[in-house]
Parts: sequence; structure tokens; C-alpha cells
Amino acid sequence: MTNSAYTPQDGFPYYYSLVKSIDCISLFSSSATFTFLNSIDEEKASYRYAPIKWSIKQIIGHITDHERIKMFRAFSLSRNAQIQLWGYDENFFVDNSRFDELTKEQLVADYNYVRQASVSFLNTLSESQLNIKGFAGQDEITLEDFLKSIIGHEVHHLNIIKERYLNNDSPRNSSL
Repeated sequence: MTNSAYTPQDGFPYYYSLVKSIDCISLFSSSATFTFLNSIDEEKASYRYAPIKWSIKQIIGHITDHERIKMFRAFSLSRNAQIQLWGYDENFFVDNSRFDELTKEQLVADYNYVRQASVSFLNTLSESQLNIKGFAGQDEITLEDFLKSIIGHEVHHLNIIKERYLNNDSPRNSSL
């Protein structure tokens, strides 16, 4: 899984490749994401670079939803539940949310609470639990690698915000 040619459509391998060499606790304990999100003003948080694209607030909500969903799956795997670490329809969840009605501050605070719960859970895991294996699509992975992919997903979306929402010279025809 070291191929740098993965794309977001490849799912787990792509997200994992963005953070693979960093340990889990460091990834989840970093405050850099929250510092960055807090630097975005409310007006910009409602911005969409194209009519059919998510707003920054929707992206924040999506990243939060993603961590909630994936951490439940990580919890299940940590208890040796033989589950498929399946995907979900992120557009359905965003379309049925009220992210754009909430303030950016509310969304970042909610995300921070979810992150705190994630760190609390991580602190309960043993080395042997981190090595439990499951499947993400066709890939057999350890719980630790699955957890790292959650942060890789975050990194992916933060890069999109930086490149397509906050960079005035960015292309307008890219997709999320």
C-alpha cells in the first residue's frame, strides 16, 4: 500500500497513504486541524467554489460525520467483531444535515468533541488490539492502519479547502 498513485476513489489505500508513517496518538492529538479551521471566517465558511460543491461548513460536518462513523467501526473491530469496514454515502448524510444552518464555530466545536472522544477511545487500546485485522473493501488492514486512514481522510479534505476554497487561483472544475 505504498503506491502514491492512489486517488480518493480508492478509499482506504489513498487515505492511509497520506499519513502512514505517523503514529496514531500523534495524529489524533494534533491541534493543527482545529487551529486551521478556526482561522477561517464565518463568511468564507459558507463559500462554495461551484454551485454543486459543498460549502466549507459542510466539509467540516462531513469530516465530523466520517470520524463518528469510522470510530464506531474501529470500536467494533477492537472488540474482535468480524465486520466489513464498509463505506457509506457521504452525499446522503450531508444532504440530510443542517450544517449550513449552523455557525462554523458550532461545527468546529462539535468536531473537537468528537475528536476528544476518539482520543479517549484510542487511549484504552492495547498494542494487541491495534494489530487486530479486518477488511476495508478488498484490503486486509490492522485497526491501527484503519484509524490512521480516518486522519488521512481529514488531511484530504483540508487540502481541498486550502487548494479550492482558500486559493483564488484554483481551478473551478475540480470535484470533491
